[in-house]
Amino acid sequence: MRVLVVNAGSSSLKSQLIETDGKVSLMKCLAEKVGTPEAYMNVSFAPDFRKTTYNVADLTVAQCLAKLLEVLVDDPESPISGLQQIDAIGNRIVAGGEYFTKSVVIDEPAREKLTACEELAPLHNPPADACIDMMRELMPETPQVAVFDTAFHATMPAKAYMYPLPMRYYDEYKIRRYGAHGTSHRYAAQQAANLLGRPLRDLGLITCHLGNGGSITAVNHGKSIDTSMGFTPLEGLMMGTRSGSIDPAIVTYLMRREHKSFDEMDAVLNKQSGVLGVSGVSADMRDVLRAAATGNELAELAIDMYVYRIQKAIGGYYAAMTRTDAVVMTAGIGENSAELRERIFSGLAHMGMILDHERNDVTGQIGVNRIISIDDSPIKICVVTTDEEMRIARETDNLVSQLG
Repeated sequence: MRVLVVNAGSSSLKSQLIETDGKVSLMKCLAEKVGTPEAYMNVSFAPDFRKTTYNVADLTVAQCLAKLLEVLVDDPESPISGLQQIDAIGNRIVAGGEYFTKSVVIDEPAREKLTACEELAPLHNPPADACIDMMRELMPETPQVAVFDTAFHATMPAKAYMYPLPMRYYDEYKIRRYGAHGTSHRYAAQQAANLLGRPLRDLGLITCHLGNGGSITAVNHGKSIDTSMGFTPLEGLMMGTRSGSIDPAIVTYLMRREHKSFDEMDAVLNKQSGVLGVSGVSADMRDVLRAAATGNELAELAIDMYVYRIQKAIGGYYAAMTRTDAVVMTAGIGENSAELRERIFSGLAHMGMILDHERNDVTGQIGVNRIISIDDSPIKICVVTTDEEMRIARETDNLVSQLG
């Protein structure tokens, strides 16, 4: 089955065309800085994956996807010549609430419930839903599947997912911790088990998905028992543009002092805070690291705050687990930034997480799953290249195949 995987982010679009029988990627696409004048989209095809860059300045995520579909049909290197040659579409959806605890084929009732989930991930779900609608219009006969980031976290116990609020807010509005990045955390945990040569069911792992968004999950015997993101992806770590966890009284204080509307305050917390808000440089950690290297003190402060909150989260989940065998680093920052891994684990060595500085070097190691701790580190440190798209393709294949 040829599955087009669509991973719509808040400011990015990742997509692959995957042949599921051989678990082979036929096309890869990455659009970054979407919605800005600097937005670009790289598209490449098997076997050599030579990138072609397209200008997608000021386009929405859905418009970038429409451009990608044009490239798929028109490019002579493309493995298809028409959209009808795509057998199914797998969509990554960040938040499924309590409506969705597993992947589903998108029919009309499911599409209506997806709309109800948009408030739970205001940066991610709306562009993903826009992509679904656009493809339903262009490819009405092609089945679509929704694969949810929140589904992996459905195994959390009530003590982890409930908030200390009046119970009626859960009863009436289902306010609870849902988490996110579940597809990535699940994949990273399994790949770490492979690296360690042990069954996932026997391990206690702390998985760290660190990109523009970020979350950390305690994975005990293959199941999520707690995670840093909450009711929405705003809770938890400091992120590219998101504040992460703050004193909630700050919100009402600022709304009163600056007469901000709900939407304006939501924009501050989700789009103007985090690494961007503190550094004043960028939401992209690569830019912030470069600025810090030139002596920018606010950039250095942003990095220190970012690292410190990750260290505290790892320490918290170490306390929550009955045992911790490994910490797993994945996603853009987790996989590719040796400097940030160095900073993070320099403060955790006393807990038994001891980095090997040579193994941590990324030279020639990008995309390589590996252990980067010293041989006798009590808790291993792993780097795993996340492949959410392959997992989404496999789940899509499984569900669509059942349709007959």
